Amino acid sequence: MKKRITYILTFLLFNISFSQQAKIENKQHDQLIIRGVTLINGDGSPPRGPIDIVVRKNIISNIQVVGYPGVEINEASRPKLEKGGVEINANGMYLMPGFIDMHGHIGGDAQGASYEYVFKLWMAHGVTTVREPSGRGIDWTLNLKKLSAENKIIAPRIFAYTGLVKLEKTSIH
Repeated sequence: MKKRITYILTFLLFNISFSQQAKIENKQHDQLIIRGVTLINGDGSPPRGPIDIVVRKNIISNIQVVGYPGVEINEASRPKLEKGGVEINANGMYLMPGFIDMHGHIGGDAQGASYEYVFKLWMAHGVTTVREPSGRGIDWTLNLKKLSAENKIIAPRIFAYTGLVKLEKTSIH
């Protein structure tokens, strides 16, 4: 389970306190530890937990079982928080892999929604990867993709596609 995961785990942790939320907002951290969470890993197996999950620069580097329901957690066996790292107390909360939206429009003037709003809405609902059909132009989409990859904006991973190929009219004989 320590393999490199190509999508960010979704933080469906809506009951995180505002002080914890402020620590993780608008920046990437060298280390983030989500402590004591119950993991639903999406493979059909039952939820597991409590688990500590270590994320380094958007890559999950460690998923460590730290206890069992009804059994006290051994603090000595938990991953260590490094200087400058951030931890979230997720006891009693659940975490799942991110969802992928295979056809997501990033918004625009006609929809009355900025890309910042759309991205934060998607992330809050667990969408961590989106395939965007370039409704506002491929250059605009590729720029947002670049900013997302460089962690300069809060956004899911973006895959751009330009739509369907226009087919010529043919007659069938």
